Amino acid sequence: MNTNYKKNNKGVTLIILSIMIIVLLILAGISINTGMDMIKTTKLEELRTNMLLIEAKAKEYVENANFKLGIKEEEKTQKIEIAKKELKGEPIDKPDYVISENSGSFVYYYKLTTEQLQEMGIMNVKSDSENGEYIVEYDINQAEVEVYNSKGIESQNQTYYSLKEIEKLSV
Repeated sequence: MNTNYKKNNKGVTLIILSIMIIVLLILAGISINTGMDMIKTTKLEELRTNMLLIEAKAKEYVENANFKLGIKEEEKTQKIEIAKKELKGEPIDKPDYVISENSGSFVYYYKLTTEQLQEMGIMNVKSDSENGEYIVEYDINQAEVEVYNSKGIESQNQTYYSLKEIEKLSV
Protein backbone atom coordinates (compact mmCIF):
# COMPACT_ATOMS: atom_id res chain seq x y z
CA MET A 1 0.00 0.00 0.00
CA ASN A 2 1.04 3.46 -0.79
CA THR A 3 0.75 5.79 2.21
CA ASN A 4 1.77 8.74 0.17
CA TYR A 5 -1.51 10.20 -1.05
CA LYS A 6 -2.36 13.63 -2.29
CA LYS A 7 -4.97 15.56 -0.33
CA ASN A 8 -7.30 17.65 -2.51
CA ASN A 9 -8.93 20.39 -0.47
CA LYS A 10 -11.27 22.24 -2.77
CA GLY A 11 -14.01 24.40 -1.32
CA VAL A 12 -14.65 26.44 1.78
CA THR A 13 -14.48 25.03 5.25
CA LEU A 14 -17.24 25.57 7.75
CA ILE A 15 -15.04 27.85 9.89
CA ILE A 16 -14.19 30.16 6.99
CA LEU A 17 -17.84 30.27 5.96
CA SER A 18 -18.87 31.25 9.52
CA ILE A 19 -16.25 34.01 9.64
CA MET A 20 -17.43 35.37 6.27
CA ILE A 21 -21.06 35.45 7.45
CA ILE A 22 -20.10 37.27 10.67
CA VAL A 23 -18.09 39.88 8.72
CA LEU A 24 -21.00 40.40 6.31
CA LEU A 25 -23.43 40.82 9.21
CA ILE A 26 -21.18 43.42 10.83
CA LEU A 27 -20.91 45.35 7.54
CA ALA A 28 -24.68 45.17 7.03
CA GLY A 29 -25.29 46.46 10.57
CA ILE A 30 -22.98 49.41 10.03
CA SER A 31 -24.59 50.20 6.65
CA ILE A 32 -28.13 50.07 8.02
CA ASN A 33 -27.23 52.32 10.97
CA THR A 34 -25.54 54.84 8.69
CA GLY A 35 -28.50 54.75 6.30
CA MET A 36 -30.98 55.38 9.11
CA ASP A 37 -28.92 58.36 10.31
CA MET A 38 -28.86 59.76 6.79
CA ILE A 39 -32.65 59.41 6.49
CA LYS A 40 -33.17 61.25 9.81
CA THR A 41 -30.79 64.01 8.73
CA THR A 42 -32.55 64.35 5.38
CA LYS A 43 -35.98 64.64 7.05
CA LEU A 44 -34.63 67.24 9.47
CA GLU A 45 -33.12 69.30 6.65
CA GLU A 46 -36.27 69.04 4.53
CA LEU A 47 -38.45 70.25 7.42
CA ARG A 48 -35.97 73.02 8.22
CA THR A 49 -35.88 74.18 4.59
CA ASN A 50 -39.67 74.20 4.31
CA MET A 51 -39.97 76.18 7.53
CA LEU A 52 -37.34 78.69 6.37
CA LEU A 53 -39.29 79.24 3.13
CA ILE A 54 -42.51 79.79 5.06
CA GLU A 55 -40.76 82.11 7.52
CA ALA A 56 -39.35 84.27 4.71
CA LYS A 57 -42.76 84.68 3.09
CA ALA A 58 -44.48 85.27 6.44
CA LYS A 59 -41.96 88.00 7.34
CA GLU A 60 -42.85 89.70 4.09
CA TYR A 61 -46.52 89.77 5.16
CA VAL A 62 -45.64 91.11 8.62
CA GLU A 63 -43.50 93.85 7.15
CA ASN A 64 -46.31 94.81 4.77
CA ALA A 65 -48.76 94.83 7.67
CA ASN A 66 -46.42 96.95 9.80
CA PHE A 67 -45.98 99.35 6.94
CA LYS A 68 -49.75 99.79 6.76
CA LEU A 69 -50.08 100.22 10.55
CA GLY A 70 -48.47 103.61 10.52
CA ILE A 71 -47.49 105.60 13.58
CA LYS A 72 -50.70 107.29 14.78
CA GLU A 73 -52.01 105.52 17.89
CA GLU A 74 -55.68 106.34 17.28
CA GLU A 75 -55.67 104.62 13.88
CA LYS A 76 -53.77 101.55 15.07
CA THR A 77 -56.81 99.38 15.91
CA GLN A 78 -58.38 99.93 12.52
CA LYS A 79 -55.09 99.29 10.74
CA ILE A 80 -54.49 96.13 12.82
CA GLU A 81 -57.77 94.75 11.44
CA ILE A 82 -56.62 95.50 7.89
CA ALA A 83 -53.27 93.85 8.60
CA LYS A 84 -54.94 90.74 10.08
CA LYS A 85 -56.88 90.28 6.85
CA GLU A 86 -53.66 90.34 4.82
CA LEU A 87 -51.87 87.72 6.86
CA LYS A 88 -52.08 84.32 5.18
CA GLY A 89 -53.77 81.35 6.81
CA GLU A 90 -56.71 80.48 9.03
CA PRO A 91 -56.70 82.34 12.37
CA ILE A 92 -56.52 79.88 15.28
CA ASP A 93 -56.07 79.96 19.03
CA LYS A 94 -52.61 79.35 20.42
CA PRO A 95 -51.69 75.69 19.67
CA ASP A 96 -50.60 73.39 22.51
CA TYR A 97 -47.08 72.91 21.17
CA VAL A 98 -46.32 76.65 20.94
CA ILE A 99 -44.06 77.52 23.86
CA SER A 100 -43.35 81.17 23.05
CA GLU A 101 -44.02 83.82 25.67
CA ASN A 102 -44.76 86.97 23.71
CA SER A 103 -45.88 89.87 25.84
CA GLY A 104 -47.04 91.89 22.82
CA SER A 105 -50.75 92.34 22.41
CA PHE A 106 -50.73 91.81 18.65
CA VAL A 107 -49.70 88.13 18.35
CA TYR A 108 -51.74 86.02 15.97
CA TYR A 109 -51.58 82.34 15.03
CA TYR A 110 -52.49 81.17 11.57
CA LYS A 111 -52.68 77.63 10.23
CA LEU A 112 -51.53 77.40 6.63
CA THR A 113 -53.10 74.93 4.23
CA THR A 114 -51.31 73.51 1.20
CA GLU A 115 -53.36 75.82 -1.05
CA GLN A 116 -52.37 78.89 0.98
CA LEU A 117 -48.72 77.88 0.79
CA GLN A 118 -49.06 77.68 -2.98
CA GLU A 119 -50.72 81.14 -3.03
CA MET A 120 -47.65 82.39 -1.15
CA GLY A 121 -45.47 80.94 -3.93
CA ILE A 122 -44.23 77.97 -1.90
CA MET A 123 -44.73 74.94 -4.09
CA ASN A 124 -44.16 71.26 -3.20
CA VAL A 125 -44.72 71.86 0.52
CA LYS A 126 -47.75 70.15 2.00
CA SER A 127 -49.49 71.18 5.19
CA ASP A 128 -51.62 68.25 6.28
CA SER A 129 -51.92 65.66 9.02
CA GLU A 130 -49.39 63.34 7.35
CA ASN A 131 -46.62 65.93 6.90
CA GLY A 132 -47.59 68.09 9.85
CA GLU A 133 -49.56 71.30 9.66
CA TYR A 134 -47.64 74.55 9.50
CA ILE A 135 -48.61 77.21 12.02
CA VAL A 136 -47.25 80.74 11.77
CA GLU A 137 -47.03 83.02 14.79
CA TYR A 138 -47.21 86.64 13.68
CA ASP A 139 -46.09 89.28 16.18
CA ILE A 140 -47.16 92.54 14.60
CA ASN A 141 -45.63 94.76 17.33
CA GLN A 142 -42.16 93.25 17.18
CA ALA A 143 -42.34 92.44 13.43
CA GLU A 144 -41.36 88.86 14.23
CA VAL A 145 -42.45 85.54 12.84
CA GLU A 146 -42.11 82.02 14.23
CA VAL A 147 -42.99 78.91 12.25
CA TYR A 148 -44.19 75.68 13.85
CA ASN A 149 -44.89 72.23 12.46
CA SER A 150 -47.51 70.17 14.28
CA LYS A 151 -45.68 66.90 13.60
CA GLY A 152 -42.27 68.23 14.53
CA ILE A 153 -39.06 66.23 14.53
CA GLU A 154 -37.91 63.83 17.22
CA SER A 155 -34.33 64.06 18.40
CA GLN A 156 -32.65 63.16 21.68
CA ASN A 157 -35.90 61.68 23.04
CA GLN A 158 -37.73 65.00 22.65
CA THR A 159 -39.96 66.41 19.91
CA TYR A 160 -39.14 69.84 18.53
CA TYR A 161 -41.81 71.89 16.77
CA SER A 162 -40.50 75.42 16.17
CA LEU A 163 -38.02 76.57 13.56
CA LYS A 164 -35.75 78.09 16.23
CA GLU A 165 -35.49 74.73 18.02
CA ILE A 166 -34.94 72.81 14.80
CA GLU A 167 -32.19 75.20 13.66
CA LYS A 168 -30.34 74.50 16.91
CA LEU A 169 -30.47 70.76 16.14
CA SER A 170 -28.86 71.10 12.73
CA VAL A 171 -25.90 73.19 13.94
